[in-house]
Amino acid sequence: MAVDRSKFRTCEQTSFCRRHRNKQPQISYTLQNIKFHNPNNQSTNTPPMDEYVRGPNAAVTADVIPDNSATAHNLAFSLYLFQNGMSRFRITDVTQTRPTYDADVLNVEELMMVGASDYTVVESFDVEEWMFEQSGLRSAGNNHAKLITYGSSDNNKQQPFGVLIQSEPSIEIHLFNLQDRSLLASVNAEQLFHFEHHRVKGDVQAARVAVEDSNDSDEDRHGGKKVVGFWEDGLAIYEDGSREEKKDHNNALATDNEDDAMWEERFHEHVDSKPKGPASIGIDVAFPKSRHLFGLPEHASSTQLKITKGEGAHYAEPYRMYNLDVFEYELDETMALYGAVPLVVSQTADATVGAFWLNPSETFVDVSNYKQGGEGLSTHWISESGVFDLFLLPGPSPRDLYAQYAVLTGRLEMPPMFALGYHQCRWNYRDEADVFAVHEKFEELDYPYDVLWLDIEHTDGKRYFTWDKHLFPNPIPMQDRLAKQGRKMVTIVDPHIKRDNKYRIHSEATKKGLYIKDKTGKKDYDGWCWPGSSSYLDFTDASVRQWWAEQFAFNKYIGSTKNLYTWNDMNEPSVFNGPEVSMQKDLLNLAGVEHREWHNLYGQFQHRATAEGLVLRHPSKNERPFVLSRSFFAGSQKYGAIWTGDNESHWSHLQIAAPMLLSLNVGGLSFVGADVGGFFGNPDAELMTRWIQAGAYQPFFRGHAHHDSKRREPWVFGEETMKILRHATAARYALLPYWYTVFHEARETGMPVMRTMWMEYPKEEALFGLDNQWMIGSDLLVKPVTTQTGGKTTLLDVRFPRSSKLWYDVDTLQVASPEGEDNVEWVTCPMDKIPVYQRGGSIIARKLRLRRSTELMVNDPYTLYIALDEHGNAEGSLYSDDQHTFDYKSGKYTMSKFVMSGNSLYHESISQEKWNNSEGEIERIVIMGMDYVPAEVSVVISGGEPLKVAYMYEGASKVLVIRKPGVSTSADWSIALSQ
Repeated sequence: MAVDRSKFRTCEQTSFCRRHRNKQPQISYTLQNIKFHNPNNQSTNTPPMDEYVRGPNAAVTADVIPDNSATAHNLAFSLYLFQNGMSRFRITDVTQTRPTYDADVLNVEELMMVGASDYTVVESFDVEEWMFEQSGLRSAGNNHAKLITYGSSDNNKQQPFGVLIQSEPSIEIHLFNLQDRSLLASVNAEQLFHFEHHRVKGDVQAARVAVEDSNDSDEDRHGGKKVVGFWEDGLAIYEDGSREEKKDHNNALATDNEDDAMWEERFHEHVDSKPKGPASIGIDVAFPKSRHLFGLPEHASSTQLKITKGEGAHYAEPYRMYNLDVFEYELDETMALYGAVPLVVSQTADATVGAFWLNPSETFVDVSNYKQGGEGLSTHWISESGVFDLFLLPGPSPRDLYAQYAVLTGRLEMPPMFALGYHQCRWNYRDEADVFAVHEKFEELDYPYDVLWLDIEHTDGKRYFTWDKHLFPNPIPMQDRLAKQGRKMVTIVDPHIKRDNKYRIHSEATKKGLYIKDKTGKKDYDGWCWPGSSSYLDFTDASVRQWWAEQFAFNKYIGSTKNLYTWNDMNEPSVFNGPEVSMQKDLLNLAGVEHREWHNLYGQFQHRATAEGLVLRHPSKNERPFVLSRSFFAGSQKYGAIWTGDNESHWSHLQIAAPMLLSLNVGGLSFVGADVGGFFGNPDAELMTRWIQAGAYQPFFRGHAHHDSKRREPWVFGEETMKILRHATAARYALLPYWYTVFHEARETGMPVMRTMWMEYPKEEALFGLDNQWMIGSDLLVKPVTTQTGGKTTLLDVRFPRSSKLWYDVDTLQVASPEGEDNVEWVTCPMDKIPVYQRGGSIIARKLRLRRSTELMVNDPYTLYIALDEHGNAEGSLYSDDQHTFDYKSGKYTMSKFVMSGNSLYHESISQEKWNNSEGEIERIVIMGMDYVPAEVSVVISGGEPLKVAYMYEGASKVLVIRKPGVSTSADWSIALSQ
């Protein structure tokens, strides 16, 4: 199995990319007429308002003047400075308005709350020499550089950040941390800024008509055969039953005529009319001190970005961000996949810095060695259209950076607890009898699961919001039967709508004019997807999103119940007969804006509207939604879960799952997972075992399979394997209190749930490149087995941070013994073992009673696992709420703080508003690393009298177990261990 590369463009096959990549810009730009504004004072010296910008006002504005006025337009520059250290740089065309998406992507309310920073302007002759030295700017006689210091500071200390702007002979921008005197990032230091402007080639309408007849011509491609349909790989299905064959991708080049490619551009039989001509933008952003860059999901590649151009290049192609349905995607590639987050994060032992490029059009990013000297790396951002809109996030720590990014793009909503359990899915469970058989088998085996999924075959002919009346005649009783035992269901609802006038969704959307239009703006677009001839709703339009949300009402989505949730697939959008299996770029939304401008946002818009619909269907509007989406953009964390698409049942895909998921977390998307077992193909018992073990320690945990794959429910592989799979899944359920607490931390702080090692240990450079092991929150280290051993016991190397001295195996409760230069322990892993370690100095809560769903665990008691550090101390927290409503936002939750210090364990219960917390009993406390046997153990609750409690000490393992201490999470208490 392999991707059909001929279906997808490379940079060389994309005119705007090769113009930027292969040719140095012929125009230099300077800043003139620089003005400084007080963004916090509306009465004096306020900057001009930009109707497209949301958030605080600009601090600096200027004119951007090209040195060749015959070939470029004048541009406007604006700089925005935030109290939390972020800075924003925008360059726009003075005479031509381009659409922007601030209100859709950015967390505008929090940006306003953070507010604009006060600042100080330092003229060039007062700028300290070290800044010129680090930036590479000439200091002597340089009268065109100004330093702007900004950011909130405590106790009237120096403002922490500085932006050094050179206005002539060419624009350069350098970001500094003034407190440790370090250069963080440099913008346009390699002079790659280029801004193409819209222009007219003759009459625009004539240009559209000129390509009308040639657009999407099929004659040569199909050799006269009649096409009756298309498959997901974009290949045609012919009337005679044959299928189109894959083509050599080397023969797929777009036009070589550069002048023509700036206007009409052909790829295979598809012609992009580009009526406004070229409109691309590009800039270089360097990290002069860094050799470690991360981000730019989604790619089937390592978490750490690799060099794509120049000396040391690992790839020949830049990282591409253009959301696509890539059938049978390959690994170790920079090819575009289903989603895009244009965020790069630089990590050094001294600083964490981010660059966020707010542009949803097609974008390529090259990574190369920084040419201005030093050891750093540079990125070259190339977008087909949009405005220059760059945010720099200065950190300086990972926690600082992700706090800034949460303010910028939004916070994840707490998922309902059931969504953190195990999900069972395949394309497709055949009918109600099949659903019940699968469900009852899980029940029989005491195998925990929470959600059973239905793919496209559950519908009436791929008409979403419907049910096949023969296969699923009683959907409400079916859901109710599963719900009685604590289970939910999910159905798929894709964005393509079958063009059938008898289908209510289509007829209503047509009458209301809700569809994306063709390039003339007059006809509804007609593309091919699962139902055949389909139209696509314009989710960029708020009124269309509102209409879509209303379709989830129980009286409209007939057969749905409160226990039914949603899966948005194919929302890149996928169009089987379109260019690159997607839409033509010159299609128009209802506002008349071309598809090229908003392509990467389409899936997020549907994801958002669906989540809003699941909230609106309840009269209280107080129930949390659950929606899984394949496509995404920056900010998608606000709407639900994401998965990595159609992977394969192969060891290599198990191995790449962790790097891909870590990359998504780098991009701020925490609720993510990969199809356990692989979507295509047939995993054997060993692969399935190792994948379940890994998936149990990843945020979204779902087994899924293609309809041609053999059945792979846990019992299919035999009783011995089933028991191992059940044990791994039960371990996931036992840890749900911890998972839920980490998700709450992610919401509050922005820190990802599944973390790279550097997120927790930013000073340990030896850990930066690791992406085959990870942290869940701050306290669990996971290293799965991802290589085939034929079912035999294997040795696995686990690398431990040096700055955390003690790590405890969660199975044996014994301390790890790493050694050597790499601080590695080789762990013996039989088939039922996955190395997972709890950090010394942490306290984690579990629920140990085996239940078949999260709903049945609500009232179960907790067990605290206390892992002492080398000083005998530990601390941790436990978050709990009602697990399904938004009441937590109004303070109806409990946050328990645990501290082990000085031979005593303290608990403090923190809650803004009391709520009925019936799940708070703590039935057992396990303390690891105890060096002595206590003379007695006594409990004091809410200042009462000490009460002695029973305990057991295991000297060989140094584990103390306190049983039934009589405490809960609803009251303050302490436990003293007397020596």
